[in-house]
Amino acid sequence: MRGAGRQCIARRTVRGIARRGIAGCAAVALLLCAVPTTAYADVKDTEKKLNEAKEEKKKTENALNSTREELGDLQETTEGLKGELNSLNNSLTQVSNNLADLEEQIRIKLGEIDKTQAALEEAERIEREQYEAMKKRIQFMYEKRDYILLEMLFGSASFSELLNRNEYIEQLSAYDRQQLASYQETRAQIEQTKARLIGEKEELDELRVKVEAEQSRFAGLVSQTSGKISNYQHKISEAEQEMLAYEQELAEQNNNIAQLQKQLEEERRLSLLAAQSAWRDISEISFADGDRYLLANLIYCEAGNQPFEGQVAVGAVVMNRVMSAVFPDTVVGVIYQNKQFSPVASGRLALALAEDHATPACYQAADQAMKGATTVGSCLFFRTPIEGLSGKQIGGHIFY
Repeated sequence: MRGAGRQCIARRTVRGIARRGIAGCAAVALLLCAVPTTAYADVKDTEKKLNEAKEEKKKTENALNSTREELGDLQETTEGLKGELNSLNNSLTQVSNNLADLEEQIRIKLGEIDKTQAALEEAERIEREQYEAMKKRIQFMYEKRDYILLEMLFGSASFSELLNRNEYIEQLSAYDRQQLASYQETRAQIEQTKARLIGEKEELDELRVKVEAEQSRFAGLVSQTSGKISNYQHKISEAEQEMLAYEQELAEQNNNIAQLQKQLEEERRLSLLAAQSAWRDISEISFADGDRYLLANLIYCEAGNQPFEGQVAVGAVVMNRVMSAVFPDTVVGVIYQNKQFSPVASGRLALALAEDHATPACYQAADQAMKGATTVGSCLFFRTPIEGLSGKQIGGHIFY
């Protein structure tokens, strides 16, 4: 009987036993000992499932705590990287500003060099003109020296005038030499200034290369750190999703444990009631019209592919329940009791009843069970075999 309702052992916690004292403990122990071993099988099965569910819950809680710790570490690392990235961005901004300042200084320096170059070219032009003018005068004076001397000698009205004319020529020559020297000095100063400016520009260019390298280094660090942050944020997202999955799983496990606990308590209660209750004799059962038809089709759904002994056993379980004070006292009531026989819940029984799928053997098994025949004693339950469940096995079912 897959999913059939199961008999439960009486619910007695240690706290309840303590309240009743030693006498109560002895009474409960005697009562439980009086119940057949097979009556405990369903309770043990549920207890096993409950313990397994608690173990699975513990594993899920451990996994959740581990993931929560991992998430905390990831978040802490990410915050540290964000602080590092902020510092790197500040450094990159400072270096970029320094580079901009250097570019401005180089621009200004190039302007000064251009102005100095223009002044140098002007000084060189004036120097050349002065030199050419002086050269022409010297050449003229050299070529016309005899004439000039005679002109000075005979053209002067007096000796004083002669001296004045000679002094004028000497002053003119001195002026030419002085001007040439002055222009040469100016040109030299401009050349020195130009050389100094070019040297300063070269220093700025070298500094710019270093700052550009520093800028590139910080930009690389910013990119690398941003990549790390993105990677950690991805891991954080995965950890959060994993935590959510664990929390959902934990909620499902808590719900399952609560249901198993409730089921266990009910099975214990029913088991105690079954042990205490009196059973009616088969002769006391009044069958209604259709009970045979209903029972035969249930036997078909539960054990249609089982040996005849197993088919009688399924019918006997139904009748044992009818005779027990714990279950409904009619065939219809027992078969349609909530969550007891899986063919009822699945709709298979309704289909079988609609077309009368029951075989002659199923009807024969129903007849024997309704007469009180049993191949499984007073068993109230059956199901497919599972580990730890004891009882009488017939075909593919264990009866207990």
